[in-house]
Amino acid sequence: MVFPINLKLGGLSLPLHLIFETLGFVIGFRYFLFLRNKQKDRINDANRIWIIIGATFGAFFFSRVVGALENPLTLIHSKHILLYLYSNKTIVGGLLGGLLVVEVTKKILHERGSSGDLFTYPLILAMMIGRIGCFTSGISEETYGIVTNSFLGIDLGDGLYRHPVTLYEIAFLGLLWLGLLLIERKVRLVNGYRFQFFMIAYLAFRFGLDLIKPHYVYFIGLGTIQLCCLIGLLYYSKTIYKIFFNFSALIENGK
Repeated sequence: MVFPINLKLGGLSLPLHLIFETLGFVIGFRYFLFLRNKQKDRINDANRIWIIIGATFGAFFFSRVVGALENPLTLIHSKHILLYLYSNKTIVGGLLGGLLVVEVTKKILHERGSSGDLFTYPLILAMMIGRIGCFTSGISEETYGIVTNSFLGIDLGDGLYRHPVTLYEIAFLGLLWLGLLLIERKVRLVNGYRFQFFMIAYLAFRFGLDLIKPHYVYFIGLGTIQLCCLIGLLYYSKTIYKIFFNFSALIENGK
């Protein structure tokens, strides 16, 4: 297998990464609409539209900001800073940025209902599809792991066997999806906690995953994404406490 993998169409050569990334957005959004039609949305149509707009803007903007800050020295010395900002992105920045702007949007709308549960499974699906595209990029973008002697190592295009971190992430997301389904078969979570479970699990996973990814390290030994993961986990600290010490508080009627 030669990386990066492109799709040949006549005289055109399309990166599979772009194709899968686009498919992730489209299929994820269609799945969201399917679930919203199937389930009763507690948020009215007008507010839901504004929330989607806020989530999209926040994800687009902050995914670029956090992505660019992964290597601040390269950003500072870039001749085209705006182009560098646009071309670098990270899911962690997108998730936290989308969360931030959605919460601000809900404050403006005086919307008190939780809006994240309906996004949870579509987000997981979209991320899994998108990560397939990241894998096909090999080392042409920074979604690869460090060199390893493990049997899991894969040559991603530079002759070195590396951790295929994108495949690890796909496997984790699949297990997370299954785990959430199993939990919700046994108990009925209070509205909003499905999304919080997803965020906590993913942020914790990404914090650990970045230990086996090459990244710029700050003075405390952590990278930008890891610091963002810690901020996100701190934001959800009350829910984390309930998960370990008061799980009944997450269940409707405490049962």
